[in-house]
Amino acid sequence: MINKQVRDMAEAMAGIQDGATVLVGGFGSVGQPDALIDGLIEQGAKDLTVVANNAGAGRVGLARLLELRRVRKIICSYPRSAGSVVFEELFRNHEIELEVVPQGTLAERLRAAGAGIPAFYTPTGFGTLLAEGKPTAEFEGKGCVLETALKGDVALVQAELADRWGNLTFRSSGRNFNPVMATAATMTIVQANKVVELGSIPPEAVITPGIYVNRVVHVPVDGAAAQEKAA
Repeated sequence: MINKQVRDMAEAMAGIQDGATVLVGGFGSVGQPDALIDGLIEQGAKDLTVVANNAGAGRVGLARLLELRRVRKIICSYPRSAGSVVFEELFRNHEIELEVVPQGTLAERLRAAGAGIPAFYTPTGFGTLLAEGKPTAEFEGKGCVLETALKGDVALVQAELADRWGNLTFRSSGRNFNPVMATAATMTIVQANKVVELGSIPPEAVITPGIYVNRVVHVPVDGAAAQEKAA
């Protein structure tokens, strides 16, 4: 019987290696899998490359992972945003490497990884510092830069509903980077607000099919809020 629901956070985080590339879903704090990030902190993996929309806020969740010096490099679109005090301190002190990727390009690099597409051309960034060292070409008179797929070793995803097969739905704007990151990693770990019986999610409502999911841990909304407050 296929059952991807794990017993606890320790089982969910088992096997994540030092030096892993970790995709972290969310758009700012919306849809960010903070319980999984706390689990990763507890698990102890270090020297990580993190791919996320931004570089965290305050001193919780992703920002806390950075503050503990567990991240060697971050790939994101908005390293400086409201409350990004930890990243700014680390970057100023040359304690973290940064790769800035335009948001649409970031999403497409992840989508390409999930679709098995090694690279693609885009006009975004052509003629700027972001294109330095990358192949370029012209299509229909427009300059384009070659961007490579961005695959992760692990994806940390927050979902609204999951079943034991790993089929997922997302709530409102929580459907941001989470679905595309779920397809782009070797191992996808999901924190689900609710775990429902198999067949409870109508097939046409499934946003991420279970084939992309390896582990599901149930983190009720109240539980996730409590973990964030405790941190």
